[in-house]
Amino acid sequence: MEAPSQKSLEKVVSQRALQMSSSFPCQICVVCFLCGVCLTSLFLAALTTFGTFEFGVFSFAGFSTWNSTTQMINMVTSEDCDYKAKETEGRMNSQKIDESTDEKASLLYSVWSALLNESIVQDSEFFQRFGLNKSSVPKAPHFENCKLNTQLNKRLDARGKNGRFPPWTVWKGFLDIYPPSETDEQMRYLRRQAMSKGSYPPWISTNEICCTTLSMPHRKYMYKGKITGSDEDNYPFTRKVQRDIWSHQHPSNCQDPNVRFLVADWERLPGFGMGGQIAGMCGLLAIAINEKRVLVTNYYNRADHDGCKGPHRSSWSCYFFPETSQECRDRAFELMGTKEAWENGTITGKDNYSSKEIWVGPTPRQASPTTEINGSLIAYHRKMDRRWWRAQAVRYLMRFQTEYTCGLLNVERHAAFGWEAAKMVLSGLGQKWPEDGMNKPRSDIEEFVWSNHKAWIPRPLLSLHVRMGDKACEMKLAEFEEYMRLADRIRQQFPHLNSIWLSTEMQEVIEKSNLYPHWKFYYTNVRRQVGNTTMATYEASLGREISTNYPMVNFWMAAEADFFVGALGSTWCFLIDGMRNTGGKVMAGYLSVNKDRFW
Repeated sequence: MEAPSQKSLEKVVSQRALQMSSSFPCQICVVCFLCGVCLTSLFLAALTTFGTFEFGVFSFAGFSTWNSTTQMINMVTSEDCDYKAKETEGRMNSQKIDESTDEKASLLYSVWSALLNESIVQDSEFFQRFGLNKSSVPKAPHFENCKLNTQLNKRLDARGKNGRFPPWTVWKGFLDIYPPSETDEQMRYLRRQAMSKGSYPPWISTNEICCTTLSMPHRKYMYKGKITGSDEDNYPFTRKVQRDIWSHQHPSNCQDPNVRFLVADWERLPGFGMGGQIAGMCGLLAIAINEKRVLVTNYYNRADHDGCKGPHRSSWSCYFFPETSQECRDRAFELMGTKEAWENGTITGKDNYSSKEIWVGPTPRQASPTTEINGSLIAYHRKMDRRWWRAQAVRYLMRFQTEYTCGLLNVERHAAFGWEAAKMVLSGLGQKWPEDGMNKPRSDIEEFVWSNHKAWIPRPLLSLHVRMGDKACEMKLAEFEEYMRLADRIRQQFPHLNSIWLSTEMQEVIEKSNLYPHWKFYYTNVRRQVGNTTMATYEASLGREISTNYPMVNFWMAAEADFFVGALGSTWCFLIDGMRNTGGKVMAGYLSVNKDRFW
């Protein structure tokens, strides 16, 4: 017989155990423990059954836990083994396909690279070495047809018979040269009307599309939609102003004694960069228009290099179409040799005007507030009128690229985006190329419609123009981190943005870009400044041709980008802003690390 004290103790312990087992935390622990045992048993059983687990490119070998491992493996049927073999074979084939795609992308990239050389384009033996012909090479989406574009733009930059406006009709680009039907009298009539009235110039897109219907052929419908290039997406009156500037600079009769000229060299004084040269010429264009003169530009030292051939050497026309017609240029240079023309004011030069007249002359009107500095939207500053005018002037001076400039952009786009473009094109062709060539004639829609699209670049794209070095004498400098802070702000609003076109002269900036792996950077492959080298010394070390060409490329890439971060204290950034604000990018805004020193 047990002692009463022992029974009492057992009773207390039993009651305590019962209370603990009935508590909710204890029940949870027990359930979790039992579930863990079950899951572990199932996992080990499956592991020993299949012997091997494969995840992607990693392989984990099975390990023996129970003595029955061999028996479990023997339970796997031959069909199961065959399935695993086929699965592995399929994975290996997929890897081979990827390798094959890379090889084909490399081939396509190389062929496209060769096509940038005009002499190779005509060499049939080059294509035969790769088992190709020219027509079997897919179109490079990041290239423009520079020769054809130049021919078309020449037609759009010259007056027709009897002083008629160029064919600035509602038909865009190559579609304008599509031969109309002989019986389509209405189409020919509409073309003549548009040409005689002077439609808006093609370098500023229109927001009006005219069309007819089969049921009501004599009625015109105007669709007014908000598309890129419409009035709402540019500075005020951009389309009308561009047409008026072109009309002023292209009189119907340059031999008319009432036509007067202003002939000026581009600025050559030490310390003037490319931005300063262009800004100065914008001021001279304003003077010429105010005095009812035709501006004729003369010596341009930046084009004085071997890349600019023949009459285009030392001329703005190496990079962009000339500011006036060849007839007016010839007439102006003829008058320069006559004393009477200078005395009666038929012709003037840059020396006839003071620096104040050139740089701070009167301008028409102000623009809209779409620029942010230090977190504040700049609604007004005392140079807004000049900002508007310079935007109009630089847009006109750069209205059409020459074949040379177009070629420079093709080369740089190919270096930056060519590999991506090749893989993108091949993804649409599958495994058919180059075995299954594309020897098909181009259809009319390819020739006249789709060919008008701009060259492909990865979008959305942010242009980042970082100015440092001896620019400190002109503006307050900002570190690269500040530019990237503004880039991240844009990305917060547009999370699909991850590509940056980086424009800078400093090697330090290129190296710092590696600290931002969540961004994809593109930039020109050119030697950059290191240390405290001055800009003049740096440009001299590159040579005249390279030191002019690569900024031109960066300028156009910035103008075409979807977003822009720069420094308005830099004249170059100031002009980029102008090109964007007359190129349908007003509502993209402009984030600047500083303000213009004259504001």
